Amino acid sequence: MSAEFQIQGLGVTALAEEFGTPLYLYDGDALQRRITDLRELLHPRLEVFFSMKSNPNIAICALLHRHGARAEVSSVAELLTARRAGVPPQDIVFLGPGKSRAELTECLTQGIYAIICESLPELELIEELAGGLGLVAPVALRVNPSFAVKGSGLTMGGKPRQFGIDEAQLMEGVPLGKQFEHVRLMGVQVYMGTRILNEDAVVQNTARILELAQRIAAHHEFALDMVDIGGGLGVSYFEGERDLDLALLAEGVNPVLAEFAEAHPQTRMIMELGRYLTAESGTYVVRVRYTKTSMGENFAVADGGTNHHMAAVGIGSFVKRNFPIRLLNRYDAPADEVWNITGPLCTPNDTLGKKVQLPNLRAGDLLGVERSGAYGPSASPVLFLSHGYPAEVLVQDGRAHLVREADSTEDLLRKQRLVDEG
Repeated sequence: MSAEFQIQGLGVTALAEEFGTPLYLYDGDALQRRITDLRELLHPRLEVFFSMKSNPNIAICALLHRHGARAEVSSVAELLTARRAGVPPQDIVFLGPGKSRAELTECLTQGIYAIICESLPELELIEELAGGLGLVAPVALRVNPSFAVKGSGLTMGGKPRQFGIDEAQLMEGVPLGKQFEHVRLMGVQVYMGTRILNEDAVVQNTARILELAQRIAAHHEFALDMVDIGGGLGVSYFEGERDLDLALLAEGVNPVLAEFAEAHPQTRMIMELGRYLTAESGTYVVRVRYTKTSMGENFAVADGGTNHHMAAVGIGSFVKRNFPIRLLNRYDAPADEVWNITGPLCTPNDTLGKKVQLPNLRAGDLLGVERSGAYGPSASPVLFLSHGYPAEVLVQDGRAHLVREADSTEDLLRKQRLVDEG
């Protein structure tokens, strides 16, 4: 019998039969290890906030929170997910460039730690809403810095952005700290980029953000209760990339954090992490339905595709690069053939992998797109062809738990309405 992929001793064949395919499998041990390693190696004053946009599953949030993660949210649904997962309000921050009145009101009534404000008009709206509720809103300013980072997959600073308030505008403007009756400015947030795989870049970013936060707070005359240094720590997906060396990162960044912590003993230091916490733990499992050849190339057509894993298309890359893909039910078979892995959608873009080195494939085989625990179905067109959301399964303490049911046809039709022509 061929070896097969396992999570905590549970084989993929049995899991696929129990829960169906396509599905997302998450390894709870990998999630726990990720947050534990961060908390053990990085400076003890640095708090890790789970960026829920990467994977908004309530069970994932709850597991990470049990091991010390707080929560960074960007919608009412994410906020309530974090609360129901057990995260207290004082460990939640809310950010996003287009917050609605309803979202801001929910933040205020929930009493979260900080609203991350991304524009001056938003600041005025927070003042209005907090005044109407008879509250004082804790607000941190998101700053779009004048400097940019090298070594990130997606740069967030140094150019025009919908995110944050430009550093130059803030430093040239009148002090804001005493202008509002119902807003208490209390912090600064800067997010420099994502998919950063260079330790030195993280260290330099951190030092520059901490310095910028002090200047912003001094100019606008408010106490610096919190500095959010963003995050963006990357994981390697593609050939030629390497994972961050966490020990090396800690060696460089901890002295920077220690110096700031000594000078600001009451200031919370926050790092937002999503992909870094969850990507490694997840595997997107699909079953091959058909194999065929076309003009000399092999194709394996699976029951799931980019409707659940849009990241696999290579969005944001000039060249399509494959996530790591493995044959799961015959783990030891030699990978001596070249295959294109496609899904069930009526578009040529529905390609999970191009020219992937794999064993000879056949109908019924289980394929896994690895490192898929972040930005999977939540960042994908799950309603294309009305396939719906896939099942999600978390393996924890050697047991498999269905943590999200797959959408049924009835689920998809329930909210639709025929027009009454009578």
